[in-house]
Amino acid sequence: MNKPKKHILVCTSSRMTGQQKGYCHTKEGVQIVANFLDEIEERGLGDEVFVSNTGCFGLCEQGPIVVVYPDNIWYGKVSPDDVEKIMDQHIEGGKTVKELEI
Repeated sequence: MNKPKKHILVCTSSRMTGQQKGYCHTKEGVQIVANFLDEIEERGLGDEVFVSNTGCFGLCEQGPIVVVYPDNIWYGKVSPDDVEKIMDQHIEGGKTVKELEI
């Protein structure tokens, strides 16, 4: 396994028990992860960009939350439709998506 150039963390409200419940889960957090995985595969970036689902970041009122490392950029109120824009502008373009940044 190669160390990724980017790591995308998506809150899906996963609990330590593996159960998913909470704000980001109800706001399509799991679909956001799926969309990122699809975009990464379609763009051939599987060796460079990893995606992980996470538990709560503690900013539920701004969820779903997406964090991009090592850039330490946090996005809020992300929808499944925003994934392509984040991939285009940030992951491949190197510029943050200002309207989603928190």
